Amino acid sequence: MQDSESLPIDISQALRDAENALRDFIASELSRSFGPNWENSCGVPAERLAKWKERKEVEARRQETGVVDERLIYYADFYDLKTILKEHWANVFAAALGDWKTLEVYLPQLEKLRDPDAHRRELLPHQKQLVSGISGEIRTRIVRYRSKRETLDDTFPRIESARDSLGNMWVPGDRSAGPNVFTKMTLRVGDRIDFNVTARDPEDAPLEYRMGVGHLPRGSWQASDSFVLQLTPEHIGRRFDVTLYVRSNRSYHALDRCDDWVAFHYAVIPPK
Repeated sequence: MQDSESLPIDISQALRDAENALRDFIASELSRSFGPNWENSCGVPAERLAKWKERKEVEARRQETGVVDERLIYYADFYDLKTILKEHWANVFAAALGDWKTLEVYLPQLEKLRDPDAHRRELLPHQKQLVSGISGEIRTRIVRYRSKRETLDDTFPRIESARDSLGNMWVPGDRSAGPNVFTKMTLRVGDRIDFNVTARDPEDAPLEYRMGVGHLPRGSWQASDSFVLQLTPEHIGRRFDVTLYVRSNRSYHALDRCDDWVAFHYAVIPPK
């Protein structure tokens, strides 16, 4: 794991977003091709899979009272991602990510710059530009691919992932429930939930984000992709929805006043 305090937040976030986009994309595409147990067919040796599982178990013990990411690929090393991509390049990933030789150059650069040893000194301006450029190119290719496949054009921004601080997450592979996360969680008044949504515009246009809370008026559009919600008595109900919206700065949008959205569903009860 990289140290988020040792790099400027924008560069740290660019590295993290690119890596998470690759992990999410690999998982969704191989799940589509091989089913829910795709890890057994992903091309990494059995001992590497065992290592992923070991790390997940260690994290579960460490976070005994917290939430652990259930997706095994989030415990893989960065070079494992390269192994998987190369193994299934022609049949699965080439259509989205293009030429393998180009990505084969990009990935080692990202791996080198995300290494904790590299974070002990300030990156040079050209290194920061390299991180930003490579990260943006990878994420844009993934978004364009999904947009073409799902909407027949590459005009509109797409949400890459949406998370809450309770361990619930949405990624594009979860299309069976549409843009919804039915958490089956019952929360209490006074609880706090943090939300983060990661999105990308195919043409790199600036994005704005907004959070809608239940039946209440939607919040204002903002440049930040993170939100904080403190539950109050007005949120009590058998079904309480939090919707995260994204839009570009264009005069037109895919869905009336926004381009994409994801909703999290909870139940909220009074405090003890």
